[in-house]
Amino acid sequence: MAFDGLLVGLGNPGEKYEHTRHNFGFWVVDAFLAELNRLGEDVRPISFGKETLLYESRLSPGGMRLLLAKPQTFMNRSGMAVAKIANFFKLDPLHVLVAHDELDLPVGRLKFKHGGGTAGHNGLKSIATSLGTPDFFRLRLGVSRPEPGRDVAGYVLNKPAPQEKQAVDAVVEEAVRGVFLFFESGFEKAVTSVNGYNACP
Repeated sequence: MAFDGLLVGLGNPGEKYEHTRHNFGFWVVDAFLAELNRLGEDVRPISFGKETLLYESRLSPGGMRLLLAKPQTFMNRSGMAVAKIANFFKLDPLHVLVAHDELDLPVGRLKFKHGGGTAGHNGLKSIATSLGTPDFFRLRLGVSRPEPGRDVAGYVLNKPAPQEKQAVDAVVEEAVRGVFLFFESGFEKAVTSVNGYNACP
């Protein structure tokens, strides 16, 4: 069974982490799945072990077949699940798009990126190590950096502030549009359309 691409949302499993900043990638996958269902696309869960929640779908009208994943390994071991999927379905890293929270972007912004460093993000580090290359695509979802002196780990494992909620929701909506563009029209088109977006102008 051949697939054309893999969307991975990064986060941590369990109710404790469900609404925290570090689960931004999960929110995008959930919203993308909801949109596919709203459009009447065929979305099916795939049984693939305990390491991940995995779904398959087809994008109309072109018929592109996609895998959608939410690793259940906790953030710093995300690469184990991603590599297992990529190896089993014979997907090159260039067909992998990873949606993740990004400290170096302000709340309200999102940007597509290809390859490069991981900026200390444990999920990206794990994926780059497990795939043997950083040469996969990323959708960076801005959460801003905490104020100086505040613990970064504690910050990303907390919920966005109430005043951020509207911007976060808008970014999730724009991210879904961007994911469709990425898989249907390619990286450059997605960059041109999405990277200038700002929910907090």
